[in-house]
Amino acid sequence: MNPLKKKPRTKEISTIPERPDWMKVRLRFPVEDDAVGIVRKTVSKSTIHTVCESASCPNLNHCWSRKTATYMIAGDVCTRRCKYCDVAFGKPSSLDSLEPIQVAESALELNLNYVVLTSVNRDDLVDGGSAHFAETIYEIKRRLPNCKIEVLVPDFKAKRESLDRIYAAKPDLFNHNIETVRELFAKVAPSKNYETSLIVLKDASEHGFPTKSGIILGMGETEEQVVQALKDLYYVGVRMITIGQYLQPTPTHLPIVEYVKPEQFVRLGKIAREIGFTNVASSPLVRSSYHADEQSKHSLT
Repeated sequence: MNPLKKKPRTKEISTIPERPDWMKVRLRFPVEDDAVGIVRKTVSKSTIHTVCESASCPNLNHCWSRKTATYMIAGDVCTRRCKYCDVAFGKPSSLDSLEPIQVAESALELNLNYVVLTSVNRDDLVDGGSAHFAETIYEIKRRLPNCKIEVLVPDFKAKRESLDRIYAAKPDLFNHNIETVRELFAKVAPSKNYETSLIVLKDASEHGFPTKSGIILGMGETEEQVVQALKDLYYVGVRMITIGQYLQPTPTHLPIVEYVKPEQFVRLGKIAREIGFTNVASSPLVRSSYHADEQSKHSLT
């Protein structure tokens, strides 16, 4: 064997620690005639994707029973490889021009009161998929004019044209997740930029949109760093915040450093309110779309 021959690179594999009791959720398996089953059946009939299912969200039953859903548009393959994320990385397929209509028809069939639209990063597209986002908003509004629409968008590299397309479609709430603290950004999301995310959020706020963001804990951040991230977000105009626990999807993903205790989430939630956030959801099982309809009520009235 040639000692100079390079060994093939292998993915680092870590052991996922067992979840503590406070992270264990009892899942029920819905029958077709209950609210959750109806949503599941409707979604499964089409090619549309929901983050609820693809991300194995622990709150799926809560949201679907409230007739709210989070649709992931523009495909299910991302052009960026964030180390904590379970969405597939690679070269995405072309956009499905019928998807905006299909999503809108699904929302209409379910008579949804609140829709969250999100997407993978589409850096392969000149506009980052913003036109596709906007068209989906328009199609939903045509069918459900009273339905509230929250957009959970990628950063679009902070391109002026892309952001303006989103604004022109008039979503009810603008959401972009910062995800982690400044000090961990290069490690956790090497293809993204902390400052770019702040620029996007500041721009949305300055354009008059209620603005929201989210932070994931358990990746090695300190409480002091989290508090500073909260201050950074508040400074750029964010008034709604979600704080939840990182769950390592597989042994090859970013290793989880700790399961943050519920009392620390309570403490951070209190700090966020003291900073000035008007809507705060902070607990281990909180996700960006957790009870999105309820959290947005004060901001959308």
